[in-house]
Amino acid sequence: MEPGNQTSILEFFLLGFSQNPGHQTILFGMFLSMFVVTVLGNLLIILAIISDSHLHTPMYFFLFNLSLADIGFTFTTIPKMLVNIQTQNKSITYSGCITQMYFFMVFGGMDTLLLTVMAYDRFVAICHPLHYLVIMNLRLCGLLVLVSCFISLMYSLMQSLLVLRLSFCTNWTTQLFYCELAQALTIACSNTLVNHILLYTVTGLLGIFPFSGIIFSYTRIVSSILRIPSTDAKYKAFSTCGSHLSVVSLFYGTGLGVYLSPGASPSSWNGMVASVMYTVVTPMLNPFIYSLRNKDIKRALQRLLRRKLYVQCWEHWCWVF
Repeated sequence: MEPGNQTSILEFFLLGFSQNPGHQTILFGMFLSMFVVTVLGNLLIILAIISDSHLHTPMYFFLFNLSLADIGFTFTTIPKMLVNIQTQNKSITYSGCITQMYFFMVFGGMDTLLLTVMAYDRFVAICHPLHYLVIMNLRLCGLLVLVSCFISLMYSLMQSLLVLRLSFCTNWTTQLFYCELAQALTIACSNTLVNHILLYTVTGLLGIFPFSGIIFSYTRIVSSILRIPSTDAKYKAFSTCGSHLSVVSLFYGTGLGVYLSPGASPSSWNGMVASVMYTVVTPMLNPFIYSLRNKDIKRALQRLLRRKLYVQCWEHWCWVF
């Protein structure tokens, strides 16, 4: 932070939800439950993909990485909020706030880019089925994930380093339960022109290009499906991308609710509810969407749970038929 007559701010205040002490136990229980469900749900998806050789395909490789990103996304915000609720202390240190911003942008960017890669995977699978395994080979799949990770890391690092050069001369109090970059820039005493240019330019590019890629992919997918003469074949083709389309709609719908809805600025009550949908509810629902709408995942989870039950029974000298 720059020296001068400005006061160095060593902590910020995240007000979160209700300040009523009587509501804190309910909020703590609700968010703890959602946190546990999110982590366990995504871990089950990860274990199912690892344990079942039938799921060692490009689509599930990307789903594996999406589940990892969702777990990281959840760990970035919820544990700190739970600690704040439990201790009745709404503060977060300056370094803790910068760290939270960094990982929030990393995992948020990973989600955006991986959903785009998954849309491309479905496009190749449906529009070029005979060449699918040739195009979506292991090398390309790994490269797409690495590029997504690299872009997210570099973008987050640039934003975080630019925030470190700023100085703050007033306490920052926000209704949000996590540190949000755009909100932090509003109270900086330094010149934030470069920060705002990078924020809106790169964020716009990371939003427009991936979303355009998804729209293009599904436009071609729908066009290809409509040319299929058989109704059963049409349903089967569309069912392979139904889960992904549901997750994309949820992710972008809640994201737009946080940042673009006219009545839901991030610091408003509506904005805070939209933020919960974006940061908590979406990662929690993703495993349910994929497990309920995907027969392969269902079967893999059943085999995984049956295997664990068998092991437990073997340790206790019982048999499972």
